[in-house]
Amino acid sequence: MKVFIIGTGLIGGSFALDIQQEYSEAIIYGIDNNPAHLKEAKELKVIHHEANFDDLKIADIVFLTIPVDKSLSVLPLVLDTINDNALVIDVGSTKQRICEVVNEHPKRRNFLAAHPIAGTEFSGPKAALKGLYNEKTNIICEVEKTAFKLQEKALDIFSKIGMRIRYMDAVSHDKHIAYVSHLSHISSFMLGKTVIEKEKNERDIFDMAGSGFESTVRLAKSSPAMWTPIFEQNKANVIETLEEYIGNLQRFKILMQENKFDEVFEEMQNTNHIKNILNGIK
Repeated sequence: MKVFIIGTGLIGGSFALDIQQEYSEAIIYGIDNNPAHLKEAKELKVIHHEANFDDLKIADIVFLTIPVDKSLSVLPLVLDTINDNALVIDVGSTKQRICEVVNEHPKRRNFLAAHPIAGTEFSGPKAALKGLYNEKTNIICEVEKTAFKLQEKALDIFSKIGMRIRYMDAVSHDKHIAYVSHLSHISSFMLGKTVIEKEKNERDIFDMAGSGFESTVRLAKSSPAMWTPIFEQNKANVIETLEEYIGNLQRFKILMQENKFDEVFEEMQNTNHIKNILNGIK
């Protein structure tokens, strides 16, 4: 099985490691516009061979794991190049635009739109992890537009590396993911910005930051090159989500200003229900 990873960072590299573990016959090829990443990925045995786009003609499976703005132009080129039996899987965090771009492509049946809900704040080949996707949810959009045999091939991979599957249309995916993922990253970036601007002494931040701050601001370490295009592509949903979030923050501020701490307590107590929701998911 010849597997091509376009983008040899955390997401693509982690797929490569898991596939090598589950499929002993798999040969992993890497394509990346950063030569240093390709070299590092090979040295770390994330990939077996460096490759280029012309080599995609021999691919059985292609994982597209690059920033979502780049995917819009790269995916059609990949579909133009692959053979008729190859499967191309995009794993970006937005799905509506990418599905629209290839909706009329002659090889649309070779494409599967997916979004694994997994990752860390780190990037590059050295960030790749075995088992990253185990027990994680993978959202698949417009599955009916992918050839059935290729669906089966993808599901076999996802099953062997331990993923749970959910099916969703692309529009609904982008709307829901704005709340549960994109807003979290914005909150983390802006919390980090607020603390940096308020606490001029970096040593004070380091010494006084507790586990709560560290876990909340963790996502602010994420790559702006990856997240800016995500926010751009999902702009309408993200803005709607931000407006609701800002409204809740303003209400909380007003309750404190008016010394309505009984209502502050109720706001937090009602929100404690999130524990039950998340425990039910795990």
